[in-house]
Amino acid sequence: MRQILIEPTENPKVMKFVADYNLIPGSLELDRNSDISEIPLAQELFNYPFIERIFITANFIAVAKQDSVEWEFVTESLKNIVEDQLIANPRIYQKKIQDIPLVFAEMTPNPMVMKFVSNKPLLNGFVEVKSREEAADVPLAQAIFHEYDFAKEVFISDNFVAVTKNVSVEWHEVMVAVRTFISEYLQNDGKISNLPPQKHANPVENLINRDYTENEQKISDILNEYVAPAVEGDGGKISLIEYDESTKTAKMLLQGACSGCPSSTATLKGGIENLLKQFVPELVENVEAVNG
Repeated sequence: MRQILIEPTENPKVMKFVADYNLIPGSLELDRNSDISEIPLAQELFNYPFIERIFITANFIAVAKQDSVEWEFVTESLKNIVEDQLIANPRIYQKKIQDIPLVFAEMTPNPMVMKFVSNKPLLNGFVEVKSREEAADVPLAQAIFHEYDFAKEVFISDNFVAVTKNVSVEWHEVMVAVRTFISEYLQNDGKISNLPPQKHANPVENLINRDYTENEQKISDILNEYVAPAVEGDGGKISLIEYDESTKTAKMLLQGACSGCPSSTATLKGGIENLLKQFVPELVENVEAVNG
């Protein structure tokens, strides 16, 4: 039987139910307007009218309630539901959702270069292939050069592949084909690189490692508890880099698979900003992203 521990949080409206294994890759934040058709656990929990939100990440489920009900009267019942549902669906979802790489194209300021961004991390660092002759130890670059005569350079970093073309074609003519090719290559578990990736220079590391103020520490603690496990599971890293008390704005440094990803802004606004507003509304009203 799955063992669930009840763990209070600093927010009196939120209780954590902690499992002894990782529940899902990434994270889920659910309210009563969310699609929970494939999440029986959420369906059962939302049967209780006093439950407002559910947050699932790493090895725990956090439940937020209304003030009208005290935890002492409902925690055991909720714990039993969580235990029963994890026995039936250990990975939360009723149906297995395929964890396949998805790739989308992103323009760059350089009209000769197109980025093909994956929802999965590719490298912890980067490799740069400046010519076809240098591609022998980078199978993904080698495959791109073999498939497309117009490809001049390939740069693979974290969660994207940047391809530089020559003047023989325009990106609108070939972008879809290249995106499909890279997507299928990744879905077939193609080798990325045989070379050890180079590490990114990080000029802001000293800012992350500085001593936080009391309010910054509160924000950082919530990030570490609720956000970091999911982000790190996706190959990224998020850190509080700056906090402006006058505007109640928290600036986050995004690194790894998060850095440069267009979805990061939506994630911050839709997820992390709402989470911080819920836990520390007196401190945070806005969240901004800084790519590392």
